[in-house]
Amino acid sequence: MLLLLPHQLSWLFLIGLFLTACDPMEMPEPKTPVRYLALGDSYTIGESVPADENFPNQFGTVLEAEGYPVDTVDILAQTGWRTFNLLSAIESQRPDSLYQYDLVSLLIGVNNQYGNVPFSTFETEFEELLDRAIAFAGGEKDRVLVLSIPDYAYTPFGQNFNPEEISAELEMYNAHIQQVCTDRAVRFFNITPISQQGLEQPDLVAADGLHPSGKMYAAWVDLFQEEVLALLHD
Repeated sequence: MLLLLPHQLSWLFLIGLFLTACDPMEMPEPKTPVRYLALGDSYTIGESVPADENFPNQFGTVLEAEGYPVDTVDILAQTGWRTFNLLSAIESQRPDSLYQYDLVSLLIGVNNQYGNVPFSTFETEFEELLDRAIAFAGGEKDRVLVLSIPDYAYTPFGQNFNPEEISAELEMYNAHIQQVCTDRAVRFFNITPISQQGLEQPDLVAADGLHPSGKMYAAWVDLFQEEVLALLHD
């Protein structure tokens, strides 16, 4: 039997430490910068709140906090836009169709309902917009997220009209949106119940009495961020 003296054991211990220290450490691969395009109307651009409080920019902040560098948050949206206006803007401003975004969100339709545009027009144009959103995501359907239309009946502004009718019509719009997303295997996030807390929680509504506040937008992001972060992680 080979016996090692105490001083020999010490040397072996030190050599082991040295060899361990020399082993190359596995460094995590840097995450690819995220490119995000948000398509919509006033609910996307964030009417009546600072730009950094709209939901696309709040989600960009979440991405950064989770270690995903953000290359760009592009927002193609304007207050008052109907589906036709967004389609026209895509044609005229043309976000580069060859520029593949990692994520694309779509939230549109409230101004079709408010302006009494025929529902059949919305049905056709929404599907066209969804096609464009998928194209901007490089054809990757799982990189597209569609948000439901908020229910503005639950705002001081909406209370001045026929809130029951508003809610019923928006329910019809959202049912169609959800069905199209299901048929097309696109992620759908129902943020409408959050918007329906606007009268009980006035701080969820912006100072204009109609649009979401930064706090409501944060609640939207909370609703979808876990699923989208998991998608990026994969």
